[in-house]
Amino acid sequence: MKINDRLRQIGDLVEANSFCLDVGCDHAFLDIYLVKKNKNIKTIASDIAEGPLEQAKQNIKREQLENEIEVKLGPGLKTATKEVDTIIISGMGGRNIIGICKESPKVLKQVKTLIISPNNYQEDVKRYLCKNGFYIENEEFVKEKKFIYQIIIFKKGKKKYSKEDYFFGPIFRIKKGPLFREYFLKELKTREILIEILPKNYRLKKRQLSKEIQMIKNEIED
Repeated sequence: MKINDRLRQIGDLVEANSFCLDVGCDHAFLDIYLVKKNKNIKTIASDIAEGPLEQAKQNIKREQLENEIEVKLGPGLKTATKEVDTIIISGMGGRNIIGICKESPKVLKQVKTLIISPNNYQEDVKRYLCKNGFYIENEEFVKEKKFIYQIIIFKKGKKKYSKEDYFFGPIFRIKKGPLFREYFLKELKTREILIEILPKNYRLKKRQLSKEIQMIKNEIED
């Protein structure tokens, strides 16, 4: 069974003996990978769409893991059971992830770990979860072809973060490295293009972009 680098890295970050809810499991490749790693991990593979979930069931059956992976049809965190201690959400927009979390505050209170890999609005996700009982334990970049994705691990607890911590990621700021530089150079270029093409009456947006451009330059040159 083939699994992409993003899912593999997420799987490798899951702690042994975890009970995971994989939200938006698609074809359950991550769930199969987790169980076969033999770290005493249990999973619920859930999805809101019946088509992918049927394919997930077939993949699980092919691997003879029907007794190891539970498959559930339903939205967001509403498929969680009381045993779930780890939530995994990958490959969705950041604001969609926030919406999913807002719909199930009781589930957020029961879990100890969130492993999130948003496609965008990463800063918004960090701010929301850190204001709702979590702190950022770890952050990793993973590159697939020309795309670089963030993987963020949240744990129960509280920590204070600066504007720069939310923007770049507090752990990323410590680690830095080639993918950090590559990722934020792209972010810098995007903002430099935007500030040139926006109409003159977008003064507030231009001011915000100017501040972010300077912030990125300061961070990658540090």
